[in-house]
Amino acid sequence: MTYRVCFVCTGNICRSPMAESVFRARVAEAGLEDRVGVDSAGTGGWHEGEPADPRTVSVLEEHGYDSDHTARQFQPSWFSRLDLVIALDHGHLKALRRLAPAEKDARKVRLLRSYARPSPGHHSSTSASHAPSEYAEDDLDVPDPYYGRRDGFEECLGMVEAASVGLLDAVREQLGGRVA
Repeated sequence: MTYRVCFVCTGNICRSPMAESVFRARVAEAGLEDRVGVDSAGTGGWHEGEPADPRTVSVLEEHGYDSDHTARQFQPSWFSRLDLVIALDHGHLKALRRLAPAEKDARKVRLLRSYARPSPGHHSSTSASHAPSEYAEDDLDVPDPYYGRRDGFEECLGMVEAASVGLLDAVREQLGGRVA
């Protein structure tokens, strides 16, 4: 059975396609591509059918990631086939939880940066499945780089990469509890 993860931002052209590409690379490096499905969507349909923002594509390619992407809008019916819905900021988190058809679906929605690994010297007793974080609750957003310059996309990539390792650990833990 495939464990399915969907990253969600506003228009599905900047942050979520970046997170999708980075996490897909982590999954492939771990040899789990046959067990973990990765995709992305936006809370709105403004850019549906469009490729990722050229700055997203440029930053991804420069760092060795795949940038093939077509934007789409998240649909509430997807909750039934998804195991984890990863929001890129608190606004997305709230919007997705409102869309959730049931409480069990709302519990599938998590903030990406809540999976960021603690820095050296930071000790956490919380398990990976509970999304540990060294950040304050209000510091978990991946800022939208759309209206800024290219350096905002680089900053976004750094945040996504930092959280992807912890997210992969959490997904591995969930896979360990499933029958292959």
